[in-house]
Amino acid sequence: MKIRVERDTLADAVAWAARTLPSRPSLPVLAGLVLTADGDSLTLSSFDYEVSARVSISADVEVPGTTLVSGRLLADIARSLPGAPVTLVREGTRIVITCGRSSFTLPTLPVEDYPQLPAMPQSSGEINAAVFAEAVAQVAIAAGKDDTLPTLTGIRMEIEGQSITLAATDRYRLAVRNFTWSPTSSSISTQALIPARTLAETAKALANAEGVTLALAEAGEGLIGFEGNGRRTTTRLLDGEFPKYRSLLPSESTGLATIEIAALADAVKRVALVAERNTPVRLAFEGSEVILRAGAGEDAQANEAVESVLEGDDIEIAFNPTYLLDGLAALDAPYVRMSFTQSTRPAVLTGAADPSSELRDDYRYLLMPVRLTG
Repeated sequence: MKIRVERDTLADAVAWAARTLPSRPSLPVLAGLVLTADGDSLTLSSFDYEVSARVSISADVEVPGTTLVSGRLLADIARSLPGAPVTLVREGTRIVITCGRSSFTLPTLPVEDYPQLPAMPQSSGEINAAVFAEAVAQVAIAAGKDDTLPTLTGIRMEIEGQSITLAATDRYRLAVRNFTWSPTSSSISTQALIPARTLAETAKALANAEGVTLALAEAGEGLIGFEGNGRRTTTRLLDGEFPKYRSLLPSESTGLATIEIAALADAVKRVALVAERNTPVRLAFEGSEVILRAGAGEDAQANEAVESVLEGDDIEIAFNPTYLLDGLAALDAPYVRMSFTQSTRPAVLTGAADPSSELRDDYRYLLMPVRLTG
C-alpha cells in the first residue's frame, strides 16, 4: 500500500473513525483502524462489536492495499503533523508515515483477525444536520452515567411519521425534544433506545453535513445507522424498558415564572460558590423577583435577587445547581419559563424569545426539586 493524502483531510478522517475506539479493547485488534486504499480513495474503519465508524476521503493511491494500525496512536500523529501532504507506505509488517521532514514508523496489526463491519441499514429518511445536532445535545445532558442502569444511559428515539421525539432521563431530570424530518415513508412508526454518548458524538460530528441519513434496521436486528458527508456510523441499540416519561410531564401548573437566562445563570453560579457538594440552591419567587439562597447556619451563605415575572402564587423551591445550569444552557433562548405545581413536585423549563411570547413545547427540561428541610 502506498498513498498520498492531504494532512487536514487525513487528520479529520482519523479523528472521526478513532472516536469510538474502546479504551480497553477485549481483543488487541479492536484498538486498531483499518486503512483501505483503492481507486482514488482511502477508507478508514473501526468496530468494537457495538459501534462501527467508516469514512472515505480522496487520496492519490499509487499502490492499493489494506492494513491495520493502532488507532489512537495514528490519531495523535495525524493531529500533530505539519501542514504538508502525507505519504503512507506499507513496508512488510510496518507502515511508514511521512509528512514534510517528519517521519513515523508504526507496526501493523493482523488485519485478517479484524471483525467484519456490520452493513449499513437501508435509509429511513433524512434529518437536518444542524437541527439533529442541537436536539441531541439538548437531550443528552439528562442521560444517566451509571452503567449499572444501562437503560437510563440511552436516548429514546420515537418516530411517528414526520415527527421525531428524543427523550433522556437520569431519574433526577428529564429532557424531551421534538422536531420534524423527511422520512422515506409517512407511515413509519417505531422507537429505539440509542446509547447517549454514541448518539451525542455522532450528531456533533455530523453537524456541518448537508443532511444526516437515518437508517433503521429491521425489527429484531437492534441496529441503527447515521450517515453524512461521506461518514457513517452504526451502533447496537440498548435493551430494556425506558421509563414511561410522558406521565411525568405535568399537564397543568399553578405558577409560571419568566426570567432572563443570562442573569439567572450568572446568579446561580455565584450563589452556588458557597453550596457544598449535594447542597441545593433555593429559589424564592416573590412578585417581581426571585431570591436565590445557598448555605445555612454557621456555614458560608449567599443570596442574590434577580428580576422575574411571576404568574401565580409565591413559591420557594430548591434545585441541584449543576442540573439547573445544564437546563438553562440547553434552552438556547434569551428567557426561561419555569412552571410549577408545588415545591416538592418537578418544575418544567422551556425557552422563550421574550417575556410575553407563548409557551414553547418543542423542548422541555423537567427538573426534580431537592426537598427543603428548613
